[in-house]
Amino acid sequence: MGVFKLRRASKAKRILPRHIAIIMDGNGRWAKKRGLPRTAGHSAGSKNFKDIARYSNKIGLEYLTVYAFSTENWKRPEEEVRNIMNILRDYLKDAKNFKDENIKVKFIGNIEVLDEDIKELIAEAEEASKDATGLNLNIALNYGGRDEIIHAVKSIINEGLAAEEIDEKAISDRLYTCGQPDPDFIIRPSGEYRLSNYLIWQSAYAEYWFSDILWPDFKPKHLEQAIDEYSNRNRRFGGV
Repeated sequence: MGVFKLRRASKAKRILPRHIAIIMDGNGRWAKKRGLPRTAGHSAGSKNFKDIARYSNKIGLEYLTVYAFSTENWKRPEEEVRNIMNILRDYLKDAKNFKDENIKVKFIGNIEVLDEDIKELIAEAEEASKDATGLNLNIALNYGGRDEIIHAVKSIINEGLAAEEIDEKAISDRLYTCGQPDPDFIIRPSGEYRLSNYLIWQSAYAEYWFSDILWPDFKPKHLEQAIDEYSNRNRRFGGV
């Protein structure tokens, strides 16, 4: 259960966010609890990601952004990083299944530093799903919120914008999520209570939901519980 006391929203009151962002955390701890290698946790987390993405599409969610690999995750043991990248390869080779389900896939983050075969698979997955009209699925890969803002600032400098031309829109238009609504709702399972450099510009007015459920155990019923909690929030955006 989430750390918040859940109040079941009535069907009439239920509000589905346009954009949900999820920090997929707890794979390693899930494996450790079961006496398994961390690689088993990442495999289980990858399978669960596919299930949650499909369910999000089924309920009519417009945007889902998931934190798959951060700019800080390179600090992990080399074998673990290699395993995560191989899981990514397997997903990308299977990405045609999302095309069949009308899910549009986009990768956000600094993709240029990845292996050439991964970059090619990413380009193929995005091209294959570009005409989908269902869920817009963003996969944050080698992503960091501060790095994203630095990238936007460098773009502004390179384009020669004058100081008076720089406003919130100028920065938003140069983020990886350009053209998309900011996340309304950010979900973090695993018992941690921090943003971890995730969508730090876009999350300025997002609602949050934390839970001690480890990511591989986070099921559609938990997503529904979180959405119910969101439905009971009063979003004032600085007003009254």
